[in-house]
Amino acid sequence: MNITGWPLFILIVLTMLAQPVLAQAKKDDKPVFVTVDKNNVPVFSDNPVPGASQLQLKEGNRMPAVTPTEISQRSIDHTPKFDVVITKPEPEGTVRENNGTVYVSGQVKPLFAQGLRVRLYLDGQAVAGPSSNANFILHNIDRGEHQLMLELSDQNGKVIATSSVTTFFLHRASSITPK
Repeated sequence: MNITGWPLFILIVLTMLAQPVLAQAKKDDKPVFVTVDKNNVPVFSDNPVPGASQLQLKEGNRMPAVTPTEISQRSIDHTPKFDVVITKPEPEGTVRENNGTVYVSGQVKPLFAQGLRVRLYLDGQAVAGPSSNANFILHNIDRGEHQLMLELSDQNGKVIATSSVTTFFLHRASSITPK
């Protein structure tokens, strides 16, 4: 029997489409046979019939199935990662305020969720908060160099993010040096 042209093409396509079935047959160690019917359509079977050819199967790609219970037993961390940034005063910026008032603004991304709190640190000491927003007003701060940091905590008080330390300079006029 001579198979050429379209029937050969159809045989090749059907063989490729049958690969999952053939791979399962290989897994079960059952031979797979192919014959061609009177319309030149390949017929696959695990029973040999006269004129059938046994197919040589290649090892296919396999991926183990995951059951729903395995998925539910995995520990998935749904806690979003927060980014905390001090936006005011600017890093290495100078605040000119004779009464020593400093306005501190921060930004939390993603947006605040219920129960989150922000605490403000000035020169390593907690000076404000915990608060449900990241805006603070500090009063009567001494002139000179200062460091600020924001700390974000969850409803249980666990720290979940901190800002980097921002240095700023407070300029206050004095009677000794009025400028």
